Amino acid sequence: MISNIERGIGMRKLSILVSTLFLSLIILAGCGAKTTKVDQINISYVKSPLNVPSIIEKKKNLFETEFGKDNTKIVYSDITAGPKMTEAMAAGSLDFANALGGSSAILAASNGVDLKIIGIYSRAPKSFTIMSKNPNIKTAADLKEKKVVGPKGTILHQLLLAAAEKANIKAEDINFINMDIAPGVAAMLAGSADAALVAGPSVSQAEKNGAHVVTTGEGLLDATIVIAVRGDFLKNHEDLVKRYMKVHQASLDFMKNNLDETYKLTAEETKLTVDDVKAMYSLYDFNPTVTDKDITELEKTQDFLIKNNMMTKKVDIKSLIKTVN
Repeated sequence: MISNIERGIGMRKLSILVSTLFLSLIILAGCGAKTTKVDQINISYVKSPLNVPSIIEKKKNLFETEFGKDNTKIVYSDITAGPKMTEAMAAGSLDFANALGGSSAILAASNGVDLKIIGIYSRAPKSFTIMSKNPNIKTAADLKEKKVVGPKGTILHQLLLAAAEKANIKAEDINFINMDIAPGVAAMLAGSADAALVAGPSVSQAEKNGAHVVTTGEGLLDATIVIAVRGDFLKNHEDLVKRYMKVHQASLDFMKNNLDETYKLTAEETKLTVDDVKAMYSLYDFNPTVTDKDITELEKTQDFLIKNNMMTKKVDIKSLIKTVN
């Protein structure tokens, strides 16, 4: 028969065992919540066409405020071209690519660059246009056998081919010449090109110089721009990626609650007038949530790249997306 003393000793042992197990669980939980630190975070800074969240993040020092408590330095990269951004990510010199064209992300992944899409930066189909100064070019159907200039392999190029297809024009029936937006607009205005692929502030500038919009991306594509992170960075520092997206959301909240200041800061940074910023701002959807429609649009972009011989190795778009909470 167990004595009261033995029973008391047994209960104390059980209590000690339970306490030890509870303490172990707390320690394990603490390990799971452990945060990582890095000396520096490298972020691309692209302010045009109208990348308002990035402008607010930089002008209001949102990343510095969030990561400064860890003594982490924020370095903004002046690389603005999508292919250059993904090259920098592959080299490990760029951790986050803000405002990266969906086509650039897909092409990079197809070529073996380890990156993940962690959110949508913007959708702005109406801000991507085909323009002409020729009064006889009124619709996409009028581009047949015409000289059109613009950046190859981009959303604008995709817009041209989508508009041509809708107008029953073959790609080879358009004399397309690869050219950046600014020189392309200059060529169109000078009459050495029949039409140009134009986006952002260059649209209003071209209109002021006598050009008109032939078509926008509305109804043809969503012009999906993404936020991407270097795959290795995500793997080793997922907690920092979550904090990065928290800062991005904070910039969106600021924009919503401080619209007049947002217009003012954006105008100052882009050298546009406040009225121009207001007109363009309404064309953008900055919701970062990746929707089924976004995935469909990215898949359409991939089809465009393959169809036009810009890539051969198909990627699984869904596996390219890694959202963090």
